Amino acid sequence: MTPPARPSIAALMGDFVADFDFVPPPQLPLEEYEERLRKVRREAVVAGHDAIVVLTDMVGWFHTSNAYLRYMIDWMREGILVIPTDNDKPLRLLTFFTESVILPPGGEPLLVDDIWQVGAIGREYADRPGSSSGRAIEAAAEMLVDMFGPRPQIGRIGDAKTLPLWAQLAELMPSAKFVPENGIIDRMQRVRTPREVAVFRAAAQMVSVATQAAYHVTRPGVTDFEIYSAFTFAQLALGGETGDGYQIGINEYGTHCGKPYGRVVRPGDLINLYVSNVTFRGYTAQTARMIAVGDITRHQEKVIAACVEGVKRAEKLIRPGALFRDVNNAAFEPYIENGMLTSPEARSMPYIWEGGADGKPRPVKRQYVPDADWEAQGRKLMHVYPAQYGPHNPNLGHSIGMAGSSNSFNVSSHNYDRLEEGMVFVLHTQWVEPLVAGCNVGDLYVVTKDGFENLSRHTPLDLHRV
Repeated sequence: MTPPARPSIAALMGDFVADFDFVPPPQLPLEEYEERLRKVRREAVVAGHDAIVVLTDMVGWFHTSNAYLRYMIDWMREGILVIPTDNDKPLRLLTFFTESVILPPGGEPLLVDDIWQVGAIGREYADRPGSSSGRAIEAAAEMLVDMFGPRPQIGRIGDAKTLPLWAQLAELMPSAKFVPENGIIDRMQRVRTPREVAVFRAAAQMVSVATQAAYHVTRPGVTDFEIYSAFTFAQLALGGETGDGYQIGINEYGTHCGKPYGRVVRPGDLINLYVSNVTFRGYTAQTARMIAVGDITRHQEKVIAACVEGVKRAEKLIRPGALFRDVNNAAFEPYIENGMLTSPEARSMPYIWEGGADGKPRPVKRQYVPDADWEAQGRKLMHVYPAQYGPHNPNLGHSIGMAGSSNSFNVSSHNYDRLEEGMVFVLHTQWVEPLVAGCNVGDLYVVTKDGFENLSRHTPLDLHRV
């Protein structure tokens, strides 16, 4: 028997309209970047550096490996940025040393007058000998020696992907002193300016529109591919920069979350939309929502209710001067009240990616798990993931920044710092009991002068029912 034809994703989306208007904020002005440059140069003076060098490489999918160049000069591509400590010396940028096809790049590098195109080379690519990244590092070494002599002190800013390039640069400049200084820019992003908050707000609103689009198309018979694509279409249409910053999970337990693979929605399913980031002008937003398709079990309802209540209790404590610890612990009160945990302390809490009690790896249970849609593709699930029950993380949340940046703080039981106006973070409560129940819900917040703003408020945190 031939299955009935399903409507196309275009038909499913045809009458979708979000229930609020998205209005993008203006671009961050030049003075925002000038203030960042002033702060970086001041840090360089205090540390005794002759210059700060920022290095960003490319990774797969035409993305840069870190956000440092985007933060300093609004440059979306790879590059080696030389920031002389002296105010009267210009910034210099070496760039275009990969085979990325993003041409032209998004905009101009702000504050930079001197730009050099290194070029992508190699025997196979261009029938020219040499290495593109090697050529870039050689040019950087020559530039630094020309500007500061053979024995400069350089503050270096980059990520793990750039470590081999830093090693090459140090080899070419054996008399120079290189000092890791990622912390300079990381500290600057701990508290956000009002203009930055406006961009975060826009990113969160894009997530809300995309989530509403996902709700709009979700029904029995629709695939995870179609839900994911509806979400993607909606946020990219508003100016989103990537379509790969989020996960989706669909099964009868609510316990898996990954990339779509062709799972068909059925009555009794739980769906998790885990939006790790949607990016707008380099700034990201993060949320998580749950969808129930028809009836779910009483235990699943209890788990989801505890998670939703946890975020709501934590939210009430957000204000300048509050302890992160107190915000975190408030969210775990419903877990304890429902017998899911005995303590909010991170050190003692079980969590789903936890290793063994002795610090050694924990075995993943081998067991056949039926999945008709996966098996239709010629595969089988033969293990129960994850290996442990509990929340995804032994904490409540973390700071939110630019795509490719690291978290500057976690919302956890061991964080005794106080909240400050301008901090932006996600609070997400999560719980997994393999093959039984699961939940992941969360909102994005900014601390205001007298409390907080929920940036993702346009889609309610509560379970969405289909």
